[in-house]
Amino acid sequence: MNLSSLLRFNEHLETVKDDTLEKLDEIVDFESFREMITERLDYEHNPRGEHPPFDPVVMFKILILQSMHNLSDAKTGYMVRDRLSWVVF
Repeated sequence: MNLSSLLRFNEHLETVKDDTLEKLDEIVDFESFREMITERLDYEHNPRGEHPPFDPVVMFKILILQSMHNLSDAKTGYMVRDRLSWVVF
């Protein structure tokens, strides 16, 4: 990737910003939920030696996005991978 491509990509990032998600991230301290989520869901317990679960705060944010946009699990998975603003959030 050359310099002009990087500059265009940065310009693109500026145009696709989702102010709603930025504001939500500024207002809500999502890290403050980590302990409660981990305790209530027994998130650290992995009896079968499976792949470790996703970060609990990230999953919490994904559930918020899913609820905000009324999405199915499959569509949410697609949107998380497809939307740059969601990835940044």
